Amino acid sequence: MTATPIDAHQHFLPIFGPELLAPELDRAGVKATILMQAVDTADENSRLLAYASSAPFVRGVVAWLPIADAEAAYAELERLPTPPVVGVRCLIGRDPADWLVGRSALGVFRELAARGLTWDVVPVTERQVEHTVRIAAAVPELRVVVDHMARPPLETGDQQPWARWIERLARLPNVAMKISVGIDALTAWPRWNTDALTPYVDRVVSCFGPDRLMLASNWPVVLHRATYQNAWRDLTTALRRAGLSEAELAEASGGTALRWYDCRLHASE
Repeated sequence: MTATPIDAHQHFLPIFGPELLAPELDRAGVKATILMQAVDTADENSRLLAYASSAPFVRGVVAWLPIADAEAAYAELERLPTPPVVGVRCLIGRDPADWLVGRSALGVFRELAARGLTWDVVPVTERQVEHTVRIAAAVPELRVVVDHMARPPLETGDQQPWARWIERLARLPNVAMKISVGIDALTAWPRWNTDALTPYVDRVVSCFGPDRLMLASNWPVVLHRATYQNAWRDLTTALRRAGLSEAELAEASGGTALRWYDCRLHASE
């Protein structure tokens, strides 16, 4: 357990920098963050590293990696300093992304595991979930982080097929999940609604347990529907409604991210 709340997923964009996020963290009582890539370019990595060096609350960076191009991926890995880089990601949107399970990509995933880096992914289709399950099973030493609850259908209130996806992902012990809401769900959702979140958070908690969950804001993307404070408060409330004790909530709101990302909070606090 940790007493340090960690926002496990936030971005910096040209007009949304550390100077805007810092007071929001203070008001919400959040002490540290994991900074996530938002653009699939090497320049994005340079930008993230510059932010990490200037924003003391950033304790880890999930950088971009061109997984579809193994040669380029290995070259970029050599360029990335660890720390602050603690994991990698590339955006797949709704691409079938069959290349994820190709031989060369699996070699990249094994290299990530050997380096102690996580792989973050946002699977939003059944095929993408199947690929994520295959990769996690094929490389069990790789820590996999599924972002944004694998895109729950908040706008409809339906559970299936999403609930089956969650159950499949949760069977893999090397898969963790972020309690956050991604851009696809946010823009389809008519309004921010804590009650609508509750059944989806309940399902994720029942499948994963607090030691494989990470509370995350997705700032500034979440501003499409909620302020930082409201999002952090309401996601925390949803976890409490799901039955988490205060000790379990501390795990989901910091401890899991600390362990899964092996971030430099270890050395600094």
